[in-house]
Amino acid sequence: MAMIGAKRGYALASKLLKALNSSSSSSTPLRPFSSVVNSEITTSHTAKWMQDTTKKSPMELINEVPPIKVEGRIAACEGDTNPALGHPIEFICLDKSEPAVCKYCGLRYVQDHHH
Repeated sequence: MAMIGAKRGYALASKLLKALNSSSSSSTPLRPFSSVVNSEITTSHTAKWMQDTTKKSPMELINEVPPIKVEGRIAACEGDTNPALGHPIEFICLDKSEPAVCKYCGLRYVQDHHH
């Protein structure tokens, strides 16, 4: 079911891009979307960034943050206290014993059991 929706979404996006490209009245041709980000540039940029071993990766930095204790069964993660710097709110179920991870920012949450 999700695959059918994805195919329809892709087809719709493809038609929209074709319509935008063909309806352009500008004398300057539009830059093709396929060359906006190509794998060669991405790979060389990543390789250059990874050469500097003095800097930590974003995942290493976020893993240094200890899991956040929450009193209830549900955590609400927004990524930051400032909404302009955060992400869409995600409600995270904390029923499992291991920390639950926010899919947007990687912050970890655990249920704080009061006995």
